Amino acid sequence: MNLFDNLEENNKQTPLAQILRPKTLDDFLGQESVISQNSPIYNLIKAKRLFSFILFGPPGCGKTTLARLIAQEHNADIIELSAVTSGVKDIKETIDRAHENLRSGVLTILFIDEIHRYSKTQQDALLPHIENGTIHFIGSTTENPSFQVIPALLSRVQVIMLNGLKEEDIKKLIDKGLNYLNENYKHNINIDDEGKDTIARLSGGDARFTLNTVENLYFASGVNKTITKDFIESMLQRKTSRYSSQEHYDLASAFQKSLRGSDADAAIYYMAKMLLSGEDPRFIARRLLVCAAEDVGNADFRAFLIASAACRACDILGMPECRIPLAQAVQFVANAKKTNSTIMAIDRAMSDIQNGKDYPPPMHLRDAHYKDAKKYGFGEGYIYTHSNPDAKQNFLPDELLGTKYFM
Repeated sequence: MNLFDNLEENNKQTPLAQILRPKTLDDFLGQESVISQNSPIYNLIKAKRLFSFILFGPPGCGKTTLARLIAQEHNADIIELSAVTSGVKDIKETIDRAHENLRSGVLTILFIDEIHRYSKTQQDALLPHIENGTIHFIGSTTENPSFQVIPALLSRVQVIMLNGLKEEDIKKLIDKGLNYLNENYKHNINIDDEGKDTIARLSGGDARFTLNTVENLYFASGVNKTITKDFIESMLQRKTSRYSSQEHYDLASAFQKSLRGSDADAAIYYMAKMLLSGEDPRFIARRLLVCAAEDVGNADFRAFLIASAACRACDILGMPECRIPLAQAVQFVANAKKTNSTIMAIDRAMSDIQNGKDYPPPMHLRDAHYKDAKKYGFGEGYIYTHSNPDAKQNFLPDELLGTKYFM
C-alpha cells in the first residue's frame, strides 16, 4: 500500500509543519512570557488594541504564525512580504490597498519577514505610513533589531523577543505530529523516549525543524516500527549550524567572560561553538588578545605574548590547524593570574581628562629640543633620572599631584 493513499489529494504535498500550524492563540505553543493568558501582550490583542511591533527570535519559534494569528484576532487584512524579494514598489502597492481598506473600515497589517534585510531606504519608506496609522506593521527577524533596524523604525514599534521552544513543548509537537500522521496514514509508527530526547536536543527549539524531522522519519522508517535514537542520527547525520549576529555577540561575550573567570573548560567550549559555526579564527584571537591585556595584564605578562603568537598562527596556519594554538592560548589565558589594573588605570585617566582635568605637563617635562624652548622655560629643572636616580621630581601636572591611577 502506498503511504499517501490515505490522505486527500490537496494534503499530499503540504508539509506537516504547515498542516499543524496553530489555528488560535490558545493553541500556540511556548512563549508563555509573551502571550500566555493575562500577559500584557495577550490582553492587548484580546482587547483589539492593534499596535506595530517586530518579532525577534530564532527560526521556527513561531514569528510568522503569531503574526497571522494576531491578524485573525483583529479581522485584519494581512499582506505578507519577504524582505529578500520585495522592495519600495511593493510597499507602495500595500499602502494603496490599505487606503482602500480604510474606506471600508478594515485594518491592514503589513508583515515583512526578515526585516533586517531591508536597506535603510526601504525601511525609511515604512515610517510615515506607520506614523499616520495607514498600516500596522509587524516585522520578523532572526537578527537583533538593535544592530539591523534603523533607529527611526525602532522608535515607532515595539520589539518583542521570542525564544526557541522548550524541550517539553518540542516533545508535545513530536506527539502531535506522530498522532496526525498515524491517524491519516493508518500506520503505527512510534518514537521511543530516547528518540524524542534526541529530536528535542537537535531541534534547537525549532518547531519547524521538529515537525519536518518527524515527517521525514515517519516515511523513512517503514510501517509498524519504533523509531530509535540510532535511526534518527543515521538519517539526520549532522544538523546544519545557524549563526546569527546575535549568536556571534553572545558567544564572544560568553567566551571572554569565561576567560576572565578562569574557566578554561567553558572558554574552550564557546570557542569550539564559534569555530564550528564558521567564525573567523582571527576574531577569536583578537578576543584572546583583549582578555590577555585587560584581565591578565602584568599579573602574568606571558599571557599577552602567547595570545599574540596564537593570533599570528591564525594568519600562518588558518583552519583547521590554528585551532590548536588557539586552544593552547585559551588554556594559558584562562588559568593565568588575573588583574584588571591596566584597563582601570587608563580608563580612570581618560575619565579625568574628559571631565575637565585636562592639564598640560609641568614645565620641566616639556620638550626642550628646539631653539626657542629655553626662552619659554621648557625643560628647565628637569633631572635626568639615570644620572641621579634618587632625585625627587614631580611628573604629574601640579593639579593632580598625589593622584593614583594604578591601584
